[in-house]
Parts: sequence; C-alpha cells; structure tokens
Amino acid sequence: MQFTQVPANTFDTLQMNAGIMADEFAPATGVVGNILGATTGGLTFNSNPEYEDFGEDIDNVPANTWQLKRVSRYDPAISGNFVSITAALAKMLSGAGGFATGDETHIVPSHKLVKTDFKDFWVIGDYSAINEGAATAGYVAIHIMNGLNTAGFQWTTTKDGKGQFAFDIHGHYDLENIDTVPYEIYIKAGTA
Repeated sequence: MQFTQVPANTFDTLQMNAGIMADEFAPATGVVGNILGATTGGLTFNSNPEYEDFGEDIDNVPANTWQLKRVSRYDPAISGNFVSITAALAKMLSGAGGFATGDETHIVPSHKLVKTDFKDFWVIGDYSAINEGAATAGYVAIHIMNGLNTAGFQWTTTKDGKGQFAFDIHGHYDLENIDTVPYEIYIKAGTA
C-alpha cells in the first residue's frame, strides 16, 4: 500500500473546536458581534438542496441529464444545544412572539410571524493554529439569513446535569430578493 504525505501546513488549516454562534460577524476584520450563548456538543450546519429534473418525464431523455436539472431551493439549517439562555435568546427560540408589555422577562408566543422574528445568524469556527488576534486569525463562517427556529422552544433537564435548550434554525428566502440563497460561506486561513 502506498501512502501520500499530507501537506506540511495541515495542522494550520484544521477547523478546531466547537465554534460559536453570534448575531453579527465582520468577515473582513474577523470581529464577532454578540455571542448568543454557550453551546454543548458542537454545532451542525447543513444545506440540503432540492432538485427538479425536467428530463425524467421526457421520452428518450435519461433522468439526471445535467442540462435539464436545476436546484429549486436550499434549506440551510443550524442545529445544536444552548446551555445558557437570556430572555432575548428565549424569545428567539420561541419562534414567533414577543415580550409582554413592560416586562422583558415575560415572553408571549404568537401565531403571527412578523419580519422581526427572522434574524441573521453566524456560526464561526477557528480555522488555524494561528489565532493571536483578529488580523491574523483564520476562520470558517456560515451566515444564515432570515433565520427562524423551527423546532419551537425546547428545554431538557437531567439529574445532576445541565439544562439544554435545543434549536434548529432554518434560513428563509426573501420575496424582495428571491434569487438570493439564504446562506453564505466564508473561509479564511490564518496568517503568521
């Protein structure tokens, strides 16, 4: 069996640690906004495309002919578990709703979704052995646009353990710019 040597900079370009979830991130500077809360077990991002195959119903055209296939939509999602929570984060996890009048400790769920229920989210992970400051730091970042927690408010407690608040945030398209897929990926290697 023959082995190929890995590149010498492999360790410098490994994505390390669990990453964080924030409400803002500036890819140009590497500056993170508000970290939403402590998580446990890592974070999972996936974006499953849904395809349409116009060739599968046409006589004498084989299915999966690339010229007749297109992506009709993506379903980007971030899932994980928070172990710390604030009232603002609990409001976000409840999906639709708001605070009771004059009481930002009392969250009232609603049947009606409004624009302010949809938020942008960032998942940012270290992507470098060199992380000595924002100017040299490497990162992998996912930006989910118009995100909404579609799992509802979930709280699990255990004996002698920490409580966990599960989330499953999905990005949503916007009618004002329907061709924009509701997520972006940024990758920057660290520099010495």
